[in-house]
Amino acid sequence: MTLLFEGVSAAVTTPFKNGEIDLESLKNHLQFLKDNDIQAFIINGTTGEGSTLTDVEKRQTIKTAVEVANKEIPVIAGTGSNDTQASIDNSLEAKKLGVDGVLMITPYYNKTTQEGAIAHFTAIAEALVDLPIILYDVPARTGMSLEADTVAQLAKIPNIVGLKDATGDLANLTRMQNLVDEDFAFYGGNDDTALPFYAAGGRGLISVVANVLPSEHQKLYELTQTDPKEAVKLNNLLFPFTDAIGAELNPISIKAVVSHIGFGEYELRLPLVGLEGQVITHLIDSYQSLKEGINHL
Repeated sequence: MTLLFEGVSAAVTTPFKNGEIDLESLKNHLQFLKDNDIQAFIINGTTGEGSTLTDVEKRQTIKTAVEVANKEIPVIAGTGSNDTQASIDNSLEAKKLGVDGVLMITPYYNKTTQEGAIAHFTAIAEALVDLPIILYDVPARTGMSLEADTVAQLAKIPNIVGLKDATGDLANLTRMQNLVDEDFAFYGGNDDTALPFYAAGGRGLISVVANVLPSEHQKLYELTQTDPKEAVKLNNLLFPFTDAIGAELNPISIKAVVSHIGFGEYELRLPLVGLEGQVITHLIDSYQSLKEGINHL
């Protein structure tokens, strides 16, 4: 299968208003991202609070993303769970709605062995037939991780086309790259290590910060390919804001800034609760300082 995307995608936030999804704000945010060089929409993932959305709401967010994308950029839906059959059912529903691929998290809570992970993802891939799958390895949230040999075995399945690597282990990235074909795509899952991830051969990023800085993060990726020294300069400029966002749990911090730039209320679903006072002020000040710095380049 061909590469789903290369460069920076946004792990899109889900706006709420009085407890309900604010579809108009979501549509406007997606259009902003598309107009500012984002390479793909990632819908209903961790940043999108997918674990708190109902099935009806997930269909609504996917339909909205597919509509805005208009087949011009890919839409990738988070459809994985710790239940293999539920993951299959969710993915088949997303496929009917027009997604271009799915993001499939490793099983959590019940977890599994490496053999179980292989069986889980193989069953899903066989059920989806021709729908591309990006595996999602985020041990800080799931309590398990995929070993390099496991990824190598799964990468042989034609419609498993990539891995979102949120482990922060760059040595393991190289280990995995040496075991798979070059057309298997590794995407970073951590904004703060984007630059070294690209330098190690990553094909892009599934970004939280790109929700508010899409063109800047796509430029960073492109500079790593053409002008590494300028890439370092831009990364250093972006880093204080990235660091501030990372100091709070995702998506609690990024949603405050998404709201600040005009895309919905600052509202989360329990068990997440919003930031207050000086913490929000610091985030907004950091964002504004960054934008001013970029404008003076």
